[in-house]
Order: sequence, then structure tokens, then C-alpha cells
Amino acid sequence: MSNFKNWRLEREAGDANAGVAWAVLDTADSSTNTLGADVMAELGLILDECEKNPPKGLIFKSAKEAGFIAGANIEEFISSDTPEKARVLIKRGWDTYNRLAAVNYPTLALVRGHCMGGGTELALACRYRIAVDEPGTKFALPEVMLGIVPGWGGMLRLPQLVGPAAALDMMLTGKNIDAKRAKKMGLADACVPPRVMENAARMMVLSGKPPRQALLPFMQRLMNGPLKSVVASGARKQVAKRARQEHYPAPWAIIDQWQNYGGNTLAVPADRPTSLDALVMHPTTRNLIRVFFLQDRLKGFGKGVENFAPRHVHVVGAGVMGGDIAAWCVLRGMTVTLQDQSVERIAPAVGRAAKFFERKLRDKKLARFALDRLIADPQGDGVRQADVIIEAIFENLEAKQALFADIEARAKPDALLASNTSSLKLADIAAKFKNPSRLVGIHFFNPVAMMPLVEVVAGDITAPEVAQKAAAFVRGIDKLPLPVKDAPGFLVNAVLAPYMHEAMRCIDEGIAPETIDAAMLAFGMPMGPIELADTVGLDVAVAAGRQLVGESDPPQKLVELVGAGHLGKKSGKGFYNWVDGKARKTGVGADGTAPKDLAQRLIKPLLAATQRLVAAGIVADAELADAGVIFGTGFAPYTGGPMNYLNSGGR
Repeated sequence: MSNFKNWRLEREAGDANAGVAWAVLDTADSSTNTLGADVMAELGLILDECEKNPPKGLIFKSAKEAGFIAGANIEEFISSDTPEKARVLIKRGWDTYNRLAAVNYPTLALVRGHCMGGGTELALACRYRIAVDEPGTKFALPEVMLGIVPGWGGMLRLPQLVGPAAALDMMLTGKNIDAKRAKKMGLADACVPPRVMENAARMMVLSGKPPRQALLPFMQRLMNGPLKSVVASGARKQVAKRARQEHYPAPWAIIDQWQNYGGNTLAVPADRPTSLDALVMHPTTRNLIRVFFLQDRLKGFGKGVENFAPRHVHVVGAGVMGGDIAAWCVLRGMTVTLQDQSVERIAPAVGRAAKFFERKLRDKKLARFALDRLIADPQGDGVRQADVIIEAIFENLEAKQALFADIEARAKPDALLASNTSSLKLADIAAKFKNPSRLVGIHFFNPVAMMPLVEVVAGDITAPEVAQKAAAFVRGIDKLPLPVKDAPGFLVNAVLAPYMHEAMRCIDEGIAPETIDAAMLAFGMPMGPIELADTVGLDVAVAAGRQLVGESDPPQKLVELVGAGHLGKKSGKGFYNWVDGKARKTGVGADGTAPKDLAQRLIKPLLAATQRLVAAGIVADAELADAGVIFGTGFAPYTGGPMNYLNSGGR
């Protein structure tokens, strides 16, 4: 056995598997495996040793519980702040993985847990890949989400393995591929349970099977000729729907580098807008890396709480929000009792959950098992056993106070008691508590399954350890906890309300809803403010205007629509007509055009509100405000967040 600082090279002997070698990665001083300079240098030494004494097969695996490889060392990339330094980093990985791909003995990546970025590129450089069938096993090339490209061979090898269309989709979105999906698309040669993974790896690496190729030889010739430009053109059309090149240059660079430079980012001339040099110097890259670290900071709020592992959640209120919170908790492995006034009121939430589980789990058996953990509980019996109790009823203070009086009397002494209120003060809700320090806010956003942020609201009355447990629970269900103080609208709603109301003032001035939404889509928002208002509900928008904007004279068109019962998406008509859940946009601006200065007018109240909330201490600092507004509203990530946008002069 050869030991390095980060790797172990173990050779088997004495049986049928004699000569099989295992390269076991255990990055020093880290809970996860990352591919820093020392790790990559040692990989080169392993290849040196195997060149001198070739094994029958070389299998890569992780010694970490956390997963296979989290990717390259992002800190090193940040320090590579010039094109010259970035080229050194990219060349190191490109050359090492090309060397691995060329060895004359079979190689295999045994992937258990996350396999990201450079980890996936290492797996692609091997002859075979086995995915371990566990929920945490995920392949991804997420570099595009950092404003960069897969520079260590991913753009070359992934299209050869799974076909250009599937490869481009994976690289241009950064999405995760689970173990079963990896096998189905050809990214993995096999998908096996943990108990047989090592034997399966030995058998496959010694099998002599030829490496997988997605395309037959004649199709390969076509793809290297006329078909390549057709696929690239189609990919550009898809990217254009989601990302403007001036805001997000990386996806455009991936397409160009695959089409014209064989997936070799080092081959692109420095003066091209799709070159490594251009990406490194683009402000979007710095801002997206900043967002990555902001996300890590939010994840950190869920750590450090011992002896708190909730398994049973009780949700009161089976409306859209409560039902979707319950379904999400079930999806994350918990048992949930769902309470409302009758089984008939709970049934629609259970029906939505059943479809949600089938869509997310893509396995009818697993979906049935999940549905078994969602229990209709009209009497609220689950309160007595629950580790976490979440109130998600309508926004009425007296109703919430009465509900919590009953819950507090019946709940376990150590149960977490939380309200999903979006507008009421926790101190008011807790006024009738015997021990008001138990109450915390856990504020989800709609749609629950899509929105990553959850505000953890601590009032003056909330015990610090209760807020910490709430953050740990939020992180445990794979959401991002943001600590906020107890104030009207907290952070996210408090910045959205003035933004949406400014947009509705523009309608009163005669600007078409389509024009307003087009302006903000062009700015980089995921949805225009008028469509967002329709989606949230115009009755909610009126209430938010009164409470969060302080409007005594709300927008005229808004008042007219609500007075006529047109509440937006939920009623089928609002500022837009809604058909099959989609807004019909046919007016001026529906083609995507908008006046240049309109976006700045619309964004100004949001920026001002964010500054005011930071100054008031509703969030601890400007970084957390940026994180909250990005992950809670979808605020254009390329800006690095509203406070960063202001500090950079609106770039």
C-alpha cells in the first residue's frame, strides 16, 4: 500500500482479484473531497506508480462519508484571478485527466454520494463508472452556475458518452443526475446497491468490456460534421430563453467551445468573448462565485445543534402552503401528520402530494411508500408525538393564538413550535403562550418545492436555542435557513412589496403589463412583477401594500380587479387571463421589448427597501440580505444581490 497525504493506493493480492488496485481519496483536513493542487499532484504520482507497475485494473473510490468528490477547490479558483493563473489551474486538470484516459489498463470510478464538477470529469476520464443506488448519489457538471466551464475534459468526454444533446443539457443547466438516471442515460455503466458495490466494481474493471460510446461510428462522423452546428444552434436557442449572453456568458462559452474547439477551453483564442480569459475577467463570474459562498453561509446556520433529529412533523392547515410543506417534509424522509377541520379539506393536499411524489421519485413503489408517511389527522392527534409542529393556517391573529394555546398544552416539552406566518408578529401570536420563548417563525415561500429559502424568524421572545433548532430543521429538509428578526414582512416580502407596487403604479400610468414584465425579465428576474402579483394573489397584494408599503391610496387598477373578484391566477383572471395555469400575454411588450430605463425605475424601491432593512438589523449584514433576496425572490444572481449591485454601481 502506498500512502500519500490525500490518497491511498491499495493493491489486492492472493485471490482472483489479485492485481486490482484501489485509489482511495481522503482529502486531508476536510470533511469532503476536493481537487486542490496537492490532491491533483498526488494523482499524478499514483499514475506514475501504476505506469511502473501496471495493475489489472484501477478503481477510484472515496473514503469520505460525505460522498465521492465535491469538485475542484473553489478557493484556488478564486485566487486564480487573472487569465494566466486560471490557465495554469485548467491545464493541470486537463493534462492529468487526459493522461488518466490514455492509460493501457482498465479504470473505474465507484461513485457513492455527490460527484460534482472535477469529480465527474475524473469519472468521465475512466473507462467505466458505477453509481451506487442511494439518494445522495448525484452526478453534475455545475460549473456554469459559477460562471465558468467544465475545463478538465467534461466538454470533450460527456458528449461522447451520452450524446451531445443530453450532455449539453447537463452542462448548460448544471443539474444533478441521480444514480438510476445516470445508468439510464449511459453516464454510469451500472447502478448497484451499496452492499455489492465493491464486488461489482471488481467484476466490471476486470470484464474486458469496451468503453461505452453513445453514437455509432457513422453517427460520430455526422456529428463531427454538419450535425454539430445543428445541435449547437438548437442549444443556443434554448439558452437564449433563459440567459442573456451579457449577463451569463458561460453557457454560450460551453456551446462554442464544444462546437469549435473540441471541448478544450485552453484552445480558445484569448480575444474571443467565449474564451477562458473573458470568463475569468467577467463580473458575472465573480458575482456567481460570491453567491456560491453566500449559499454555503446559509447552510452553516443549520449546523452545531446536537441531539436534535426530528422524524415526525405535524402541520396544521392543509391549504396550498401547508399541504406543500407537509409533502416536502415527507419527500425528505419524515413522517407527517396533516391537520385541518375535516378529511375532505385534507384530501386535495394528499392528492397533490401523490402526484408530486410520483414526479420527483419517478418510481411508483417509492411514491406509495412516501404517501404512506403522509397521514390525514383532522383531530390533531399527531401533536402529542411530533418533534416539529408547523402552523400554516390563514393570517388571523385570534385564530393562531387559539390554535397555539391548544398545541402548547398537548405538545411534547421539547417539540419545536413554529408559525409559517408571513405578516403577523411572533410576539403577538405568542402573547397567550405559557412559555412564549418556545415560538419561532419558519416562513416558507410558494411554491415550496421550488423556492430554496426559508426565513427563520426569531422574535425578542424566542429563545436562541429554539431558533438554532429551527435552522437545523430547515437545513435537514434541504432548504436554506435565513435568520431574520421579527418585523413586518421580515426580509423577502418586505422588499418584494414595494417593487410589485411600483410595477402596478406603472400600469396606472398606462404602461402595459407585458412591457413591465419584459423589462424585468431582461434585467434577469425569473418572473416579471405583474405575473408575480397575479401568482401570489391580488388580494394578498392589497394587504401587503397596506402593511408593508404603507399605502393609503393603492394602485387603481389593482383595486378595480380585486373589487371585481379578479384575484389573479387562482381566480383565472387578474392583470392577465390565466389558461391552464399560464398567463396569456398578448399586449404591448409581449415580444420582450421594454424601455431601457424602466427596469431601473422598478428595481429602485427594492434596492431602497433592502438597504433600509440592513440598516434596521432585520438581517445581520449586507451579505445575508443579498443571499435572502437572491434565494427568496430569484433576484438576478449575476448581480451578486441587491446590496452588491448597489455597491458595484449597478453592474
